[in-house]
Amino acid sequence: QVQLVESGGGLVQAGGSLRLSCAASGLSFRGYAMGWFRQAAGKEREFVVGISQSGGSTYYADSVKGRFTISRDNAKNTVYLQMNSLKPEDTAVYYCAADRRINVVTDEGSYDFWGQGTQVTVSS
Repeated sequence: QVQLVESGGGLVQAGGSLRLSCAASGLSFRGYAMGWFRQAAGKEREFVVGISQSGGSTYYADSVKGRFTISRDNAKNTVYLQMNSLKPEDTAVYYCAADRRINVVTDEGSYDFWGQGTQVTVSS
């Protein structure tokens, strides 16, 4: 049974930082590209950032470039999202997802497995 478990969400003031983690089990982690998506209240889920199987390639949404950093540790079956300079508009439920492709795709329909999400709230 595949499980993706996100952690690290919470409440932070604008300008602050959070680090999200997503621990994977039940799959060959290094065989999956990983992505982070987010969904704000009343809005559709959107792509945030993705990382290739090897970690050698990443792709960021324009809204988070220069502020967020994705990384992965294949030995620990974990992907991370370091979020700096947070803004109120970053408030959302953040989901990690796994995709069998080698490289990053931004289409959420391409992803095979999803976590349950973790809430990130940025106060102004």
